[in-house]
Amino acid sequence: MKRVALWLLPSALLAAAVGYWLVASRAPLVTMASGRIGEAVELVYATGFVEAEHPVSIAARVTAPVRDVLVDEGRRVAQGQALILLDDAEQRHALAQAMAQRRAAVQDERRTLTLFAQGWVTRSARDAAVAAADGARAAEASARARLDQMVVRSGMDGIVLRRDVEPGDLAIPSRTLMTLGDPARIRITATVDERDVPRIRPGQAALMSSDAWPGRVLNAHVREVTPGGDPEQRAFRVRLATDGQVTLPLGLTLEVNIVSRRAPRALLVPASAVENGRVWIVGDGRAHARSVRTGIAGSKEVQILSGLSRGEKVIRAPEGKIAENMRVRTAP
Repeated sequence: MKRVALWLLPSALLAAAVGYWLVASRAPLVTMASGRIGEAVELVYATGFVEAEHPVSIAARVTAPVRDVLVDEGRRVAQGQALILLDDAEQRHALAQAMAQRRAAVQDERRTLTLFAQGWVTRSARDAAVAAADGARAAEASARARLDQMVVRSGMDGIVLRRDVEPGDLAIPSRTLMTLGDPARIRITATVDERDVPRIRPGQAALMSSDAWPGRVLNAHVREVTPGGDPEQRAFRVRLATDGQVTLPLGLTLEVNIVSRRAPRALLVPASAVENGRVWIVGDGRAHARSVRTGIAGSKEVQILSGLSRGEKVIRAPEGKIAENMRVRTAP
């Protein structure tokens, strides 16, 4: 019996060792990542475009056919310069008639005043002649003003940003014929989702890029958030200004990232390590869940506010396959 017992004991130890090896070999292999100290930045993404600081829409004050367009897009214009000529034949005839009536009324006024001075006409006749002359002068001035309305003029010094009119078109007061602006005074207007608007404040830094300049990043800051949003797009407009003098073509489309929050020394772990408000640590070859409170979350890393210390290692990508007290193997 003693010899049998001596042989059975090594066999049992060997079986236990083999069983442990089989269990250990089936344990999932996990990769660990250490929490690191770094800068956490929360960004609000938006799309924007470059526009003039004070764009001016040009429209006719009357309804009339367009006779001629005097300027093209990109042309620099001065305040008061004629831009568009409307068909004014009717107004010219009206002015000619008003001028003739004014001449006749003035001549009658002069004769009546002379006769009144000589005592040949009454005071009422004199007053009627003076009133008729004044009315004729006013009618001529009104006709000249209507004729002047047939010339659409620039209201500012700037450049023609857009031309939306051709000879023969019908100009009406509600139609924008041209858009003017000063390319030296620009702003960037970005469209921000209404869910992100509460995080936007004037003064926040912004980073802008464009496909027109691959690899180039422009620095800007938020100037204002428009008080009224677009209920159809569920978005608000945010005005930005570049930091320093930057020449940007009007109409250029930009990708905008507004820095809404920044933590210069934050404890960061891979974003894939956080699942449902917890991370997984490994002790004695087994996985254990650790509840954490998160802060700024990026696409690659997440800020840990509490529940984890610097240098502690967490499973990089549990992917929902780890359970409490599960035996795991850590990769070197």
